Amino acid sequence: MKIAIQPSKVILVLTALFMAQYSFSQDYRFGKVSKEEVQQKVHPTDSSANAAILYREMITEFDYNQTEGFYITTEVFERVKIYNKEGFDWATKNVNLYQGSGGAKEEISNLKGYTYYLEDGKVKDQRLKNDGIFEEEMSKFYEQTRFTMPNLSEGCVIEYRYMIKSPYVSNIDAYRFQERIPIEKVSLKFTAPEYLNYKTHQKGWIPFSIATDGNERRMSFRTTRQPRRGEAIPVSETAEVTYRQNIYKVDIEDVPALKQEAFAGNIDNYASSLKFELAYTDYPGSTITTYSTTWDAVSKSIYDSQGFGAELDRSNYFDKDIDALLAGVTNEDEKMFRIFDYVKKKMNWNGFFGYYADEGTKDAYKSGAGNIADINLMLVAMLRYAGLNANPILVSSKSNGIPLFPTRNGFNYVIAGVEKNNTVILLDATNKKGNINILEPEILNWQGRMVRPNGSSTWVSLYPSVHATESAMINVDLHDDLSANGTFKSRYTGHYALSFRNKFTDVNKEETQKLLEKDKAEVEISAIEFENLKNDYEPLKLTYDFESFDAVEEVGGKLYFSPMMFLAIQENPFKLEQRQYPIDFSFPLKDRYLISITIPEGYQVESLPEDIAFGLGQDAGEFRYVISNTGNKIQLSVEFAINQPFLSAEFYPNLKKFYQLLIEKETEKVVLTKA
Repeated sequence: MKIAIQPSKVILVLTALFMAQYSFSQDYRFGKVSKEEVQQKVHPTDSSANAAILYREMITEFDYNQTEGFYITTEVFERVKIYNKEGFDWATKNVNLYQGSGGAKEEISNLKGYTYYLEDGKVKDQRLKNDGIFEEEMSKFYEQTRFTMPNLSEGCVIEYRYMIKSPYVSNIDAYRFQERIPIEKVSLKFTAPEYLNYKTHQKGWIPFSIATDGNERRMSFRTTRQPRRGEAIPVSETAEVTYRQNIYKVDIEDVPALKQEAFAGNIDNYASSLKFELAYTDYPGSTITTYSTTWDAVSKSIYDSQGFGAELDRSNYFDKDIDALLAGVTNEDEKMFRIFDYVKKKMNWNGFFGYYADEGTKDAYKSGAGNIADINLMLVAMLRYAGLNANPILVSSKSNGIPLFPTRNGFNYVIAGVEKNNTVILLDATNKKGNINILEPEILNWQGRMVRPNGSSTWVSLYPSVHATESAMINVDLHDDLSANGTFKSRYTGHYALSFRNKFTDVNKEETQKLLEKDKAEVEISAIEFENLKNDYEPLKLTYDFESFDAVEEVGGKLYFSPMMFLAIQENPFKLEQRQYPIDFSFPLKDRYLISITIPEGYQVESLPEDIAFGLGQDAGEFRYVISNTGNKIQLSVEFAINQPFLSAEFYPNLKKFYQLLIEKETEKVVLTKA
């Protein structure tokens, strides 16, 4: 939750400040799009770019009035080049506006935009109209203004500008300097009065410097004093205040795009950006008020809030139901399981994130629906009622980013944790297909902050300690017509099982077949059977028959085939020469394949791939390949494991090589000759 500084204290010190006008000059002027910009076919340094930000400017200044207190205005101006249809997404902009309690809210104004295009060799434009602007309530605390630029075409240039007014001077959104498309020039100017002191936090791998400066600002304001002797009514007077402004500037050119790659999580977390954190306020004639804080202080303030800790103390709306549910049960694990399963089945998530209860746990329980906090704070309360050592764990989803310094905005999610035998068991009852210690990958984001009733808090790892496993047995018959058929039987646990349940539950047979055949080339699958698809607490099993029409290749009378068949990884997911951000597998994983192949009658093995075993280093991963031949049977055992789900960017060269070696081995051929 964001915090607004109340005006009363400031009125006593300065009365009314910061209403002066601010002027600035730009290298790019709004409405001055050149013909050359519209004519440009590809980006000069990134030919793969579907779009590029030609210019981004952000100007933040502080103003004040006696009604609202301090508030911030941020002017945003962007000019974007659209190269092709795939770049049309960059013509839609979403602006999230925080709506706090007590009427304090963020607002957007002065929204203007144009699309520029060529017609008969001349630059034409079309204005953004009201039918392209949409407002939507995202949650109790956020509204979104979304606009889509008109008359889009390949090669067009769009530009827009708007102003955000916010009373939340202690919680300022980060300024982004990098996107998934190139940025040719980005400029930030942040001007704050001397009475508000900010720390700066830089993020990302693009280096940039912050130029600091300052100047004096003078402002006239009016006050009203009580009448003196001989005066009948209060008197308005004009006074002046001179104060210093601290100015921060960032100017960067030729910012490369963030490149999406496999196992990157949310790469926006690694975009270069700058965050301003209010450290303290120091008004004349007043003591310093400190705002920089610790994670313990943040956690305690959240816990003490009405929409959080107070919800954990209520039990009168569920006590009878839980008493009946746990009648005769003495085992703590069984109590935890029953309560978790009960809340999962009874409650429906309404799609809203947040760590504060929205409906309130009591009303949510009655209606059977609520936001993340309504459901999981209710779960914690029930677990405590049953005598378990349960506490809420504050989490930031991957889309929300990784919190780098203490702030309430660092979290947007809450789950339940049960402390037992020096471990913490993780529970999220909003996920209908979830399991104990099995969280959705979206919230497997480093670590969460567990908060206890006594006000203490601690970091808790969100990564599973147990591997998700796939154990498969494949029997294959090869034929001299170059086809192959066989059976596939596999068992999945952990996040593998969750992934299959998310993908295949309530999917018809035809769509299931299409999904299983995807990326398997000329393979037809039939006789598909799932076991425990809807039983979240047991390993999931899958069996099917398959027929492959391109498994074997004949060259010079010899047969060549990969014994891994359609299970072999064909392409290295890691393609970049260098990678500046970490590798995120989300969870540790382990795959094991036992493959038995019957070769065609009249053929014999001429050569087999060699056995091999290698590791990723620091016990981060391993690969093992063992193959043998007896008579007309080929037996293959393949094991692959990633033991550390989160690897730093320094691991990237080794990981890329690891996968390359793995692919070379998995695609290596067995050679058969006629007997």
